[in-house]
Amino acid sequence: MELQIIQKKIYEIRGQKVMIDFDLAELYETETKYLKRAVKQNINRFPDDFMFDLTKSEWESLRCNFSTSKRGGTRYRPFAFTEQGVAMLSSVLKSKKAVEVNISIMRAFVFVRQYALSHKDLTDKLKKLESKYNRKFKDVFEAINYLLNKDKLETEQQQRKRIGFKRNND
Repeated sequence: MELQIIQKKIYEIRGQKVMIDFDLAELYETETKYLKRAVKQNINRFPDDFMFDLTKSEWESLRCNFSTSKRGGTRYRPFAFTEQGVAMLSSVLKSKKAVEVNISIMRAFVFVRQYALSHKDLTDKLKKLESKYNRKFKDVFEAINYLLNKDKLETEQQQRKRIGFKRNND
């Protein structure tokens, strides 16, 4: 299974990377209702940090990410599974396909986590550089503004209407 396909199905909700039940069902090549039924029959294996119901606003927000919905209307809000919840699914769904898919999903979660960590490091470094150079360039910007304003003031002085005594040179 391609990691890119799985990565596109990983969302961030409540500050956690999660996968939604209908995406997991699609990957496992089963129907969502069978996946949910297996989870409900083993609900004690899925504490809140493994799986949670999406709130109405979370579901509405998430639905905006789908350009076209093949699912049609859903009667129930979906479950969101954290990385640990997806791992627990392999003990609930015992098919060979479920095991293969879970291995791919775990690899995708690891890749996303590694990417996020390296991205965070880069972001921190950029912020440090920006802060350092903003201080240095602040002086340069002030000097440029002074020079621009100085030229503007000189131009305004030369173009102003003169008052006072005018001399005739004849």
